[in-house]
Amino acid sequence: MQEQRIHLVRHGEVDNPEGILYGRLPNYHLSERGHRMAKLAADDLAARNVPAGRLVVSPLVRTQESAAPVAKALGLEPVIDDRIVEPWNVFEGQRLGGPDGAWRKPSNWPHFALPWVPSWGEPFTEIVARMKASLLEHAAAAEGEDVIVVTHQLPIWMVHRAVTHRPLPHNPAKRRCALSSITVLEYHPATGFIEADYHEPAASELAGATDQGAV
Repeated sequence: MQEQRIHLVRHGEVDNPEGILYGRLPNYHLSERGHRMAKLAADDLAARNVPAGRLVVSPLVRTQESAAPVAKALGLEPVIDDRIVEPWNVFEGQRLGGPDGAWRKPSNWPHFALPWVPSWGEPFTEIVARMKASLLEHAAAAEGEDVIVVTHQLPIWMVHRAVTHRPLPHNPAKRRCALSSITVLEYHPATGFIEADYHEPAASELAGATDQGAV
C-alpha cells in the first residue's frame, strides 16, 4: 500500500509586466500563460489518478486561481490556510533588478547583510515551521488520503531542503521549483516526511514565461 502523499503545487505565471516583487500584495492575477500552466498541473494530477481527499490553498489570488482547475478536475473544495502563504519581504512592491533596482540603493544594503537568515524577509526557519505545522495538520485531517497544497516557490523549496536535510540558506536562482511544478512528499507517521518525486507538467510553457517569480 502506498504511503499518504502531499503534492506541493506551485502557482502559475503571474501577470507582472513591470517586474515588481509582488510578495503578499493583492490583485496579482495569473497571466493567460499562468492559467494554462495551472490547467496542465490539474490535468497531470487527474491523469495520475491522485487519490486526494483534501485541497489546501494559500490565500493569495494567484494561488486561488491556480487551485481552481485542480478543484474542478478532482471535485475538491479548497481549504484556505494562511500558514502556506508567500513569506514577507521588505522589498515587496519594488523592483530588484534593473538600473533602479532595490539592491542599488545604499539605504537597502543593510537588508542584504545576513543572507542566511535572511535579513530581507521572513526567517527560513519560521517558513519551515509554519509549513510543517500546516502539512501535518492537513495530512491528519485527510485520514490517509493524499493532500494537494497550492502554494509558492519559497515555501515549497524550504520544505524540500528541510526534508532532504540540506542547509536552509541557498541561492534563489538555483531553486528547483518551476512554475506549476509539483513536489511530492510521502508522509510516514513514524518518521515524518520524505521527498518522493518532482515533475513539471507545465514544462512546455516555461520557455515563454516572463515572470519566474524567484526571489
